[in-house]
Amino acid sequence: MARIHNFNAGPAALPLEVIEQAQAELPDYNGLGMSVMELSHRSKEFQAVADGAEAGLRRLMRIPDGYDVLFLQGGASLQFAMVPMNLRRPGKSADYIDTGSWANRALKEAQVTGAVNVAWSGKADNYTRIPKESELRLSPDAEYVHLCSNETIGGIRWTQFPSVSTPLVVDMSSDILSREIDIARFDMAYAGAQKNLGPSGLAVVIMKKELAARAPEDTPIFFRYSTHAKDKSLYNTPNTWAIYLLDLTCKWVEAKGGVAAMEQANDKKAAVLYGVLDASDFWRSPVEVESRSTMNVVWRLGSEELEARFVSEAKQAGMVGLKGHRSVGGIRASIYNAVTLESVEALAAFMKDFEKKNG
Repeated sequence: MARIHNFNAGPAALPLEVIEQAQAELPDYNGLGMSVMELSHRSKEFQAVADGAEAGLRRLMRIPDGYDVLFLQGGASLQFAMVPMNLRRPGKSADYIDTGSWANRALKEAQVTGAVNVAWSGKADNYTRIPKESELRLSPDAEYVHLCSNETIGGIRWTQFPSVSTPLVVDMSSDILSREIDIARFDMAYAGAQKNLGPSGLAVVIMKKELAARAPEDTPIFFRYSTHAKDKSLYNTPNTWAIYLLDLTCKWVEAKGGVAAMEQANDKKAAVLYGVLDASDFWRSPVEVESRSTMNVVWRLGSEELEARFVSEAKQAGMVGLKGHRSVGGIRASIYNAVTLESVEALAAFMKDFEKKNG
């Protein structure tokens, strides 16, 4: 069966080379006579896998020694709760920048357990842009500032991050490893793995060591970052399969030239799609040009009926995952690291043909 063009937002496309290597090693990993999924997480063989995944991330992102790298479960959604539980001490508040659906979910989760200052919200404008730094209303005594670097649903991203005097926390789920970012700008970054790092079921947390010690005493032991840092992500049985695939994915990115090469390729792919969108008023991009994402390209057509026809005919042509998120509708192409230029060019050609037939 031929591989299709996969534009799913997450779980998303994985590098074919990674899938093929995992397939080859599935019944017998490294000559052990069993799958990596059957290895004890306490074994030296799996420890080598976890160490390799961490080392790969550290090299690719140039993570300083003063940061812990944790492999946790629950995806980014659990981090929405763990961040305020650990970093916001009793009686204190945190700043949240509301740029879209995922930033808003993080904000709402934080409100459950304490005080939040909404430093800026794009909700009134349907989340179509990133704020200017001058628009932010930050609190000088905030415990931290939280933002989402790339909004998967809205198709917007931060190109320049704000300068703040308090710890800066970022949800990097949909653009981690897609572009060069100085991780030292952040006190903490986290990401669900299912877009650029591997399969679903794993979250990566990168944080300054001193932040892990901030958790209030009434924070449940399992939900403390210090618990997982102390045991090197092995406090409980981790998602061993996802960590293994993260290790393979990091090796794949390195073999392709690292994050700089990924960024160059991603810019080229995004330019192909935005070139089609900007060439005609048949297509409508709701996103401010300066805020456009290179990971999630969103657009609208003249009617929902026409959008449904586009998605249906694209699927017949071997392109899946193009229906926009149910909360906003429209069309969305997620073009993460593993999505090839060939797939993007095939989509662009289909778009041009669709316009000829329906324009």
